[in-house]
Amino acid sequence: MLEPELLDAKEEKLRKEAASLSDRQRAEFYRLAEKRTRDPDTYAALNWLFIAGLHHFYLGRWLRGASNLFVMLIGAWLLFTDGWLAGLSLLLALSIAELIELFRSQQAVRNFNCVVMEDLLKRYSS
Repeated sequence: MLEPELLDAKEEKLRKEAASLSDRQRAEFYRLAEKRTRDPDTYAALNWLFIAGLHHFYLGRWLRGASNLFVMLIGAWLLFTDGWLAGLSLLLALSIAELIELFRSQQAVRNFNCVVMEDLLKRYSS
């Protein structure tokens, strides 16, 4: 994931490239970008719901989302067994990881959106 200053520069570069497209290409680019880019607030809200993994699914990171969800379910199940301490430890570790992810949500979505826009712009540079 890029640092905020690098993301600013990358976004500016992508805006300039999009501005250099023909009117028809630019209209098509923004139509597709609107469909494929993601909203940072939605990502943060899904993370805040505390159902581990939903925010990863939102960005199409299926494996990471499934693994987070699996760890959460295993941890919750262990709470009701003799391994409750292991379950509590899993859930605590996952909570810390998700809290860190919540604080980085704006940056994660901006990075995702830059990748989407780069991919779209490659269609027009060919």
